[in-house]
Amino acid sequence: MIKGKVWRFGDDIDTDQIYPGKYLPLTDKKEMARHAMEGTERGEEFLKGVKSGDIIVAGKNFGCGSSREHAAIAIKGAGISVVIAESFARIFHRNCINTALPVLELKEAKEIKDGDFLEVDIKTGKVKNVTQSKIYDAVPISKLEREILEAGGLLKYLKNG
Repeated sequence: MIKGKVWRFGDDIDTDQIYPGKYLPLTDKKEMARHAMEGTERGEEFLKGVKSGDIIVAGKNFGCGSSREHAAIAIKGAGISVVIAESFARIFHRNCINTALPVLELKEAKEIKDGDFLEVDIKTGKVKNVTQSKIYDAVPISKLEREILEAGGLLKYLKNG
């Protein structure tokens, strides 16, 4: 069970906003994490306030744009435990799973507010908004996606598989 505070973002947040291209040469994951969400309107606030276990909730088409996996690596490194959105760009969704960052599609994501406290069961797709006393059913991840997440990412899954 994942438990954390929500950071709310809108629609069409692209990978250049999640992880600006000027930082692509960086390879240290801790350094990459220092730039997560920097290109968004809330970037500075996010970087100062994000805590390990926090949750990103976004609108439609989260992670659109460039196919860089840096975006998933950076937000995971910043401490984000799961990303929930109305919808994801497919390549971003795959990059998250491949880097062991859980993602869930939830059509009611817009009902979740900034600062709400959530309890998320990745296996079942149940999302409990403790703050609002609501329970949602996200689109469950596939068995293969769950196995990749549990292994610690695609490379570890392939190495151990």
